[in-house]
Amino acid sequence: MDIKQLQFLCALERLGHFGKAADACCVTQPTLSMRLRNLEEELGVTLIKRKQRFEGFTPEGERLLQWAKQTISAFDGLKSEAARLKGSLVGTLRIGIVPLSHVHLMPVLKALSEQSPQLRFQLHSLSSEQIIEQLTSNHLDVGLTYLAQVESERFIVHPLGQPDIGLLYHPEYFHFDQDSNLPAPHQLPWSALANIPLGLLSPAMRFRQGIDRTASVKGVTLTPLIESDAVEHLIEAANEGLCCTLVPLPVLNSPMLDHLMIAPMETALPQPALAAVSCRNQSTPNGLALALLQMLKTAH
Repeated sequence: MDIKQLQFLCALERLGHFGKAADACCVTQPTLSMRLRNLEEELGVTLIKRKQRFEGFTPEGERLLQWAKQTISAFDGLKSEAARLKGSLVGTLRIGIVPLSHVHLMPVLKALSEQSPQLRFQLHSLSSEQIIEQLTSNHLDVGLTYLAQVESERFIVHPLGQPDIGLLYHPEYFHFDQDSNLPAPHQLPWSALANIPLGLLSPAMRFRQGIDRTASVKGVTLTPLIESDAVEHLIEAANEGLCCTLVPLPVLNSPMLDHLMIAPMETALPQPALAAVSCRNQSTPNGLALALLQMLKTAH
């Protein structure tokens, strides 16, 4: 048995397909299949349900898969810690982010990359529930998710605060009296949302739920023209003048926003607070995750 076989097993669980798992592991499909059969023979149990294609894991396979994940996590932690002791970090830092996070992550990743040029990053846009699940199953190293979802005894947690709310719009199509004599910055009343087309995240999203609570308290009924679970759809619609959308402040810099403006909203109910979280594992601490958490603490 070697670490490659365990990596193949975990890749198969993550991707659910022999060919995709082989591609991810940079081997041919016959090689991956053969090495997994060798692993089964050595352990003396059948791990994988096979017919013409991958059909899941046997009950024994599910049990041993958890040990494989722990072994790979310890192996990766060993390499990361050795690199850290030499003054650098190596490996891939896997980060899950909820849609419309107000956290300026890219400057932090740039600083980490400059310190450790061999460090790589994988970013995944996920719901808060998916982030917690994938942290627990060792598919993510760090999550930027909602603080209320996190059980502090299971995770290392760094709170990242609560955002204010602003209306994102294209000034060619919408005007909100930004040149008025009201004190700057001019805050838009929530009642104004009743008269404009809106694009909002889907109702299941935590950010949307915070928006809905505030609108209800303000006596405003939101009837969005567009709902989506992808932020890019809402920004594209705003760029076309199809609608306006609500976003957390401060807004992250992006070329997609170059032609858009922000009108800060009047005081809202406190929005769900974000946190950077990583699994708490005292025996094999994740050096990559700890480095990112420490830098986020410095930046925020």
